[in-house]
Amino acid sequence: MGHDLSEALLSNSLERFLNPLATREPSHFWLLNRMAADDRHLPSSCGSYIKTEPSSPSSVIDTVSHHSPSGNSDASGGYVSAMNSHSNGLDSPPMFTPSGLGAGTCRKRYDDCSSTIMEDSSIKCEYMLNSLPKRLCLVCGDIASGYHYGVASCEACKAFFKRTIQGNIEYSCPATNECEITKRRRKSCQACRFMKCLKVGMLKEGKKRVRLDRVRGGRQKYKRRLDTENNPYLGLTLPPPTKKPREYCSVTSPLSPSSVAPPLPGQQAVTKIVSHLLVAEPEKIYAMPDPTMPESDIKALTTLCDLADRELVVIIGWAKHIPGFSTLSLGDQMSLLQSAWMEILILSIVFRSLPYEDELVYAEDYIMDEEHSRLTGLLDLYVSILQLVRKYKKLKVEKEEFVTLKAIALANSDSMHIEDMEAVQKLQDALHEALQDYEGNQHQEDPRRAGKLLMTLPLLRQTATKAVQHFYSIKVQGKVPMHKLFLEMLEAKV
Repeated sequence: MGHDLSEALLSNSLERFLNPLATREPSHFWLLNRMAADDRHLPSSCGSYIKTEPSSPSSVIDTVSHHSPSGNSDASGGYVSAMNSHSNGLDSPPMFTPSGLGAGTCRKRYDDCSSTIMEDSSIKCEYMLNSLPKRLCLVCGDIASGYHYGVASCEACKAFFKRTIQGNIEYSCPATNECEITKRRRKSCQACRFMKCLKVGMLKEGKKRVRLDRVRGGRQKYKRRLDTENNPYLGLTLPPPTKKPREYCSVTSPLSPSSVAPPLPGQQAVTKIVSHLLVAEPEKIYAMPDPTMPESDIKALTTLCDLADRELVVIIGWAKHIPGFSTLSLGDQMSLLQSAWMEILILSIVFRSLPYEDELVYAEDYIMDEEHSRLTGLLDLYVSILQLVRKYKKLKVEKEEFVTLKAIALANSDSMHIEDMEAVQKLQDALHEALQDYEGNQHQEDPRRAGKLLMTLPLLRQTATKAVQHFYSIKVQGKVPMHKLFLEMLEAKV
């Protein structure tokens, strides 16, 4: 995978050197970059015909850990302000370093490519670096020393995760698996701390990146666990249940034994899929508007664009948790993400907004009503999203249904650049079957409920198209700064 990815990156950059007129970054460069940063088991295929549009470099995601009264930490990203907008988006320090690509020559070529991409924005990039708020550890909230195992984390949590993986250690919580993990209390419960590591993205599969020869006792001490029959749909390891589901905007938790009827033979795999999607659901995100900017439509749009950029990074990581998604070729993964990302964003807004009356919850700390939407120029989009909210309210959609619909929206994207349609179809079938069986177990009184939920997806796609067109027009106006991953994904949809 590393070799193929390096070739893809270098060939894209080589095209810039060979063609002096190619002043923009190669299409999907920063999506590829971001996926590489989060990668665990990606296949080595990268499609050659992913939609080619002008795009832009990736953004930095500054994350902050917020602790709610319930004791669960909510992850979000920081805000980066810019002096001026730029058609190529906001620059930021590279999030991907090809440490696994082999020789120093390859690293030098990659660095040369990166410097060329950034050379036209050096002054702005310097400003950005100086103005970046400190990145915090997603696990405990301490100052992060960098991205470790794909997640912004501190040295202490990095070392804790590494020790746990290398030693194959299993912990048990003396309480209810809900201990609050903060800088001061991170040592109080190892089980909940490790669970928090997994929840924010430090996957167990990341153990392959730990240097085994540094474990005391050498490689013989470290034993890998085999995947269950190498089946992506069956080899799912879930933590013990902690909370009841079926609460609007409740903290993500696995299904409790009492909430789901025992699966019939043949239904076990899809029941696990729904449970796994619940566990994989990202934590709450916060908009954190820039307090130095005066209130205006520009500030509101800037906040929303920054929020969307950070959510994109979360979506890329979340997609890898969908059983079977990472077995697709890299090209097909990128095609699905490029096609469905706005649908996933809007569906998340819709679900967060269910407990509210005529308000849209873009983030836990950023709620817009009709008047605010009108002043921001987002009234049409507000009306469209609110129509979806009312549909799901009428259906009384549950958390299990929401997470499954979100995965279905990704798998059912309208991309025309799928390499292996059979593999994508297999993923679609597994997710559809998971929804059907969940409804069969939980809503036997309404045998058409799964169909009713699936019938909301066309309206979701229409709303997503309207949102893309609106934000692309904002991009064309050039008044609102946009981060480069968001720009690239936006342009891939136009």
